[in-house]
Amino acid sequence: MAKKEKLAAETGEISIHTENILPIIKKWLYADHEIFLRELVSNGVDAVSKLKHLSSLGEYSGEVKGKVVVSFDKDKKEIRIKDDGIGMTSEEIKKYINQIAFSGAEEFVAKYKKDDANSGIIGHFGLGFYSAFMVSETVEIHTKSYTGTPAAHWVSDGSTKFTIDASDKSDRGTEIILHVDKDNEDFLESYKIKEILNKYCRFLPVEVEFEGEVINETHPAWIKAPSEVKEEEYREFYHKLHGYGPDPLFWIHLNVDYPFRLTGILYFPKIVNEMEINKGQIQLYCQQVYVSNNVNDILPEFLTLLRGVIDSPDIPLNVSRSFLQNDRNVKKISGHITKKIADKLNELHQNDRANYEKYWKDIAPFVKYGMVTDESFLDRVQDAVLLEKPDGGFVSVKEYTEANKETQKGDQDKVVILYTNDKDKQATYLDQVNEKGYQAVVLDHLIDNHFISALERKRTDVKFTRVDANVVDKLINPNALTVEVNKEQASVLEKVFRSIIPNEKVKISVENLTSSDIPAKVIVSEESRRLKEMMKAMTVMQGDKSTDDLFDESTLVVNVNNDLVRKMLILEGTRPELVKELAEQVWDLASMAQAPLNGARMSAFVRRNNKLMSLLS
Repeated sequence: MAKKEKLAAETGEISIHTENILPIIKKWLYADHEIFLRELVSNGVDAVSKLKHLSSLGEYSGEVKGKVVVSFDKDKKEIRIKDDGIGMTSEEIKKYINQIAFSGAEEFVAKYKKDDANSGIIGHFGLGFYSAFMVSETVEIHTKSYTGTPAAHWVSDGSTKFTIDASDKSDRGTEIILHVDKDNEDFLESYKIKEILNKYCRFLPVEVEFEGEVINETHPAWIKAPSEVKEEEYREFYHKLHGYGPDPLFWIHLNVDYPFRLTGILYFPKIVNEMEINKGQIQLYCQQVYVSNNVNDILPEFLTLLRGVIDSPDIPLNVSRSFLQNDRNVKKISGHITKKIADKLNELHQNDRANYEKYWKDIAPFVKYGMVTDESFLDRVQDAVLLEKPDGGFVSVKEYTEANKETQKGDQDKVVILYTNDKDKQATYLDQVNEKGYQAVVLDHLIDNHFISALERKRTDVKFTRVDANVVDKLINPNALTVEVNKEQASVLEKVFRSIIPNEKVKISVENLTSSDIPAKVIVSEESRRLKEMMKAMTVMQGDKSTDDLFDESTLVVNVNNDLVRKMLILEGTRPELVKELAEQVWDLASMAQAPLNGARMSAFVRRNNKLMSLLS
């Protein structure tokens, strides 16, 4: 076999040509072509902000009006973006326009770094100018620098070729002319341009004019100091963002300079129904430039249920999701906002309890969701959680445990918090709890199953138990002794009820209960029921509706202290068929307290009920 030759080792450099890169930038710089207008208007705002900054430093003494004007000519297929900002010399055009990805804003900020705290330079859009080529076959620039050097004219068709010559522009600033290509002529409509400007530019810090009108608010509420904003202004701003509807319940004004820069207003909305609880209601801005309404990679998931604005130049905007999720500034910002939310809730709970109770039912799903998904949030707000009483009013977890630490202390010294998730369906159980002198609360939201599990993991002093999880004598202590039952009677009743309950997973327990009102009740242990309800929720979400068997493992507690049950014992020897029908009736009644009977079983129950009633006539 011939010996294989080996390739000789060599080194070299990868050759990258701009003629290969530019078409990619032109086509794929941004997924949405409408972004071009945001980028070019933002560049104009930058130019004005730079000039204002130089003026504040005494390096420019001329007049600074500060405006960006957008116009279009449908017949000429042109869109123009004009500013009266800093302008450029021909050398600056070569440097900032011809050298792709060299950010003029970043260099300007670096040069004046010591004075940059309030300069307002956006500086995040290094490649922004080239978004113009996504919609244009040719782009022109006419620009005149504030330094007084001759005006320059630049033109390119999006290839690597360009020309620079003299411009007849006489006023300071820059005008960009887009010669819109055939595929993007839909942008040559007034309504379309106005729609894009309203979306991205409505809060830019420099006036933006379109068709003779200023379309933006240059000093929105979130950039002001909280002391400067009145309550009515907060509400007005909320409706500017989210339209008509109920006023927000309350809000948090964010204003941080160190260790990161962050401003914004987060609102707790008034939720009319659960369908309104959705994400995408927080708008993300970068120095008043709209970026997106997707803050899922910046904030904890539960915070995205709020509404409002966050604005930070310290959040990287054009990077991957994995980078965002691991960025140190993003984590700090997320943690800070979480803490501010918790602080606000605790403040309201402690200092404005009456109003806090009015808000609670609206904000409870949000707070509980946050506690389930974010342990640090749970740590901070657990004492501000309210539990609703069945007859109205609220009690905190701390208040509940203090009030019931003697009467409702179960095993391991835990206070048992009794609750109902359906006051009407579980009314009988609630009555028994009240007669026993116990206190119950209402937990009837979808999130509550997860919420109480999260709270139990965090707090070692409480345990939640639903009012129908056991007979009332054993709700607090499942191992409590009841009055001893005659073994022969218990055996008879167990045999009777086993004969009419086809499901062998249902256990039967004969007990001598304190109350004689109820002949029997179906109970499912708290732990088992929670697990099964979670499984049911999961299977329903996955499209599987066959979840009845998840509730089969229950116990029928037959109360030998009840008159009807005692009558069954007497009749068992002489009228076994009647006793069987009575047992079926008792079983159905006990089951109905847990869940509605299905069609066939309900029909049988009604027929049997009519028959038994006729025996009394």
